[in-house]
Formats: sequence, structure tokens, C-alpha cells
Amino acid sequence: MNRVLPLQDLDVKSGVDARLQALDKLEALVGEVAREKARHRSNIALKRAIQKWRKGDLVSASQWALRATEADENNSKAFHVLAMGLERMGHLHKALLTYERAFELDPDDPELLINLGLTAWNLKLTEGAARMFQLYIAACPDSPLGYNNLGSVLCDLGHPDQGIETLRTALNRMPHEAILWNALATVLAEEGRADESLVFYNEAARLQPDFARAYHNLGYAYQHLGRLEEALENYDEALRHAVDPSERRETSHSRSICLIGAGRLEEGFRAYEIRNEPRFRAYLHHLIDAPRWQGEDLAGKKLLLVGEQGLGDEFMFANILPDVQRAVGETGKLQICVDPRLVPLFQRSFPAAEVGTYDDRTLMDKDGNKALRLVPFASKENVPDLWAPMGSAIQYYRKSLADFRHEAFLTPDADRVASFRARLAAMGPEKKVGLCWRSMMLEAKRAKYFSPIDAWGPVLQTPGVTFINLQYGDCAAEIARAQELFGVTIHQIEGLDLRDDIDGSAALCAALDLVISAPTAAAAAAASVGAKTWFLTAGRSWPQMGTDAYPWYADTRVFWPEKFRDWNALMPEVADELEVFASDAVRRPLF
Repeated sequence: MNRVLPLQDLDVKSGVDARLQALDKLEALVGEVAREKARHRSNIALKRAIQKWRKGDLVSASQWALRATEADENNSKAFHVLAMGLERMGHLHKALLTYERAFELDPDDPELLINLGLTAWNLKLTEGAARMFQLYIAACPDSPLGYNNLGSVLCDLGHPDQGIETLRTALNRMPHEAILWNALATVLAEEGRADESLVFYNEAARLQPDFARAYHNLGYAYQHLGRLEEALENYDEALRHAVDPSERRETSHSRSICLIGAGRLEEGFRAYEIRNEPRFRAYLHHLIDAPRWQGEDLAGKKLLLVGEQGLGDEFMFANILPDVQRAVGETGKLQICVDPRLVPLFQRSFPAAEVGTYDDRTLMDKDGNKALRLVPFASKENVPDLWAPMGSAIQYYRKSLADFRHEAFLTPDADRVASFRARLAAMGPEKKVGLCWRSMMLEAKRAKYFSPIDAWGPVLQTPGVTFINLQYGDCAAEIARAQELFGVTIHQIEGLDLRDDIDGSAALCAALDLVISAPTAAAAAAASVGAKTWFLTAGRSWPQMGTDAYPWYADTRVFWPEKFRDWNALMPEVADELEVFASDAVRRPLF
């Protein structure tokens, strides 16, 4: 007979529960020991990462930080250092995700808020960046970092007054903080108040004599004011103090443009190659199965030159194409890659060349986003012997101002030029002057380089002139405003798409008596086909190369105000010169 087991009393049950609790505690203890061992291994790797970081070896630092995260997936500090490394190496999307992981693990670390904000800002997630900086200020109200970044990002969001007030308030509390003086100066400079920014940048440098960024920004401000030698001195000082590789690249790039602007062309164009360094912020990866051309002899070679940086620069850098066409000779081949809208104009201008277009892509891989440029027509059986960005050819053919021949290098459609001339003649006997006052790209940082239509009154009211619109994009409201304010009609050519029919726009420019424009693609197209072109700039610009013209083109003048962006002073001067031009008078010297 089976025995009936007695029911367990409370003491027996308690004993079982106690033993289970002991097992749970033991299991937890074993887990804690394992976690401690994992954290110990992780911290050893993290220490190595920090040592590599201090030596400037970002790749090794990131590799050790990655090992630290693999050893302990809950080590927030390891993820933080890994994210910093990824960011400095340009892998911004991956850095943002890694910062977010670190923040999930340790939401009480305020430094993560700063770095999250900076990475979001670099990715143009500007509103998110501002929120991170505001949270940091709430957590660390006595640190200058939050105010420094928030003031600047507010400027990018189009709220410069709020940015200035944020920084002024912080400076009243922390007048000894160099980064706040630098940030306030930068907001002023970005608002076109470069002259006012100088005193603040200089104070930042006085407070922190090894502050590389302050010297870089001083160079930027002096450059905008046309004081190029002082700009170069400060760029050189920045390079003496800069440790961060990205800062060195940025300063080297700005310095190269300043050298070109000062007319030191051979040195400047050689230094300008920094833009093709793979870690440069605006680097474009070209997928071309050919070696880079480094200036070697081109006779009999097939060379591909690829346009870069936007329509205006594609026009300007095309200045060297006649030289390259001669260099490859009859037995060689020049391949020209440009924006698709430029293909008809360039093919007509260089009938012996092969002209095609590029295909731009964005690749998302384990290292983040990469901007890619493919050239399908120069691939497979049509691969070139050599290739180069178009701007890189300049260093070999334009070593001094004497190398610029001041001639048209693009050929407009003769039939369309004749047709436009007939249409313009029907408007009356006055001079026909084309106008373009701004770029289509008018975000906060670029707007300061262009004048609003309201400033053009003195020019528009010049007698003896019929104005023709060359402004591409949506400008109907501005044309209507010019009519309302000044009683002047800016005529539009019916049926011509100024944005996409660049060949037609170039033909129209060739039919005009004069083009007056901001430094835009419209002005570059006009000047490239030999049209008389007046550039109106906010200050002295680097394509002038120390002259009062754009030597790249056949017939240009540049007008710029003595004070940066002082349109009210500049426009009457332009109007005076236009009146002389319209009357066919010759301006004689006073003495």
C-alpha cells in the first residue's frame, strides 16, 4: 500500500522558499561577479582607448572603445568614447546612434547631451540639437558649453537676435570664458557684421592664447573684410595651435581660398587640393576606375575631368578646358562630366570632347553616409586613362594672373542668340540689361552674400535701360515688388525656363548688352559665353584673385562695398556707372 505523504506545514514551506531565495541570491551573486569581470575587462580596453585618443590616434582609440563595448554592452562610457571617435572620423549617423545608446545607459551624464546636440547639428537636425543644448543648460547652468552651442544653433535656425541675447547673458555671468566671446563673434560674423566681430574674437584669443578656433575665425572675419594679409596671419596662427585633424583641414581650406583671393595663385591652388582629402567635411567620393591625374603629360591620353561644387564653379573651372583639349591632342580624348543641364552648351563648345553627366548617390554603410559621384558614360569599355576634379587642373595651367586670357570659352547656340536679339530689339532702343540678384540657395549662412530686391532701387531707376529677368526660381513676388516700389518693369522672356534651360539662358545673356548679377550661376553662364558682366558682391571675393574683375572670363567688372554688405552705399555707385554705360558716354578721369 502506498504511503500518504503528510501535508507540508508552514515551516516546511518556509524552508523550501528560503532555499529558493538562497539559490536566487547565489545566482545573482554569480551574475554580479560576471558583470564585474566584464566591466573590468571593458574598462581596461576603455583606458587603452583614452590613451590612444590623447595621442591623436582616433582610429586605434575607436577600435579599443569598440572592444570595450563588446566586453560590456552596458558600459555607457565605452559607448560615449566610441561615439566621439566615430564623429571625429566623419561617421556621423553611426556616431548619433552610439551617443543615443550611451544616453540610454546613463541619462544623467550631461556631457552626452552636448555631444548628442553637436552630432545632430552636424547632421542638420538643428531643432533637435537646440533641444539637447537647452537640456544641458538646465543640467549644468554654470558651464559655458551649452550657451556657446545654443547661441550658434539659434543663429542657424534663423533667430540671430535670440542667439546674441543668449550669449550676452552668459558672458555677463562668465566673462572669463573664451569660447563665449568666440561664439558671440561668430554669430555677428554670420550676420554680416564681420567688422563688429573682430573685438570679440580678439578678446577670445587674449583670454586663451592657444585657442586655434578663435584665430581661424579671426582669419575668416578679416577675409570677409578684404584684409587678406591679416587673415593669412591668423590662419597661420590657428594652424600652429590646432591639434584636432578636422580643425586643421578646415583652416587649411580657408587659408587656400585666402591665398587665391590675394593673388598668390600657384601656392593657393596647390593648397586648395585639401578639399579632395577624404576626411574633409565636403569630400565627394568619385567611383571612377582610373588613377588620379597628377599633372603628367596628357598627349595621346584619355582624360576625364569632373565638374564640382555647383553650377557656378562648373562654369568657372571650365576656363581651363581649352588648354586641356590642346594638351590631349588629336590622338587623345577629353571627357567632360558636368551637370546634365550643361551638356548641350559644353558639347557645342568642345566638339572634339565627349561630354556627359554624373549620377550622384548617397551610400549608407557601416561607416555612415557617403556622398558618391558616379560617371556612367566613362565606365566599362569607355574608362579613361586618368581622371581629376575639374578644379584640380587649374594648378597646372593657371599659376599666375598672366595665364588667364580673358576670353570666352563656351559657345552659345547662334540661332537662339539671333532669335533673342530680335525679341529684345522689339522692346525698344534702350540698352537691354539682364538682372539676377540672388542665389536659389538662401539658407541663413548664405543670405548675407546677396542683396534683397528692395536695395536695387537706384539701379532700377536708371534711365535709358530696359531690364530683363535672369533670376531663376520663384521670383514673381520680387518682380512685382520692384514694380510697386520703383515703378519699373523687369521683363520676363516667355517660354524660357531660366532654371533648367541653361543653354537658352546662356544664349539670352549673349544677346544682352550687359548682365548685372550677384555671384550666381546666371552670372557665370553669361561671363563664360563672353557677355559683358558686372558682378555685385557683398565684399571682396576670392575669384577676383586680387583684381577688380573675375579674370576667369572675357569682360567683367566687380562692384563691392567698402563695408561688408553695405548695399545702400554700393547701389548708387553701380547706378552711376550704369547711367554712363546706357548713354554710351566715356567716363574720363577727373585729373
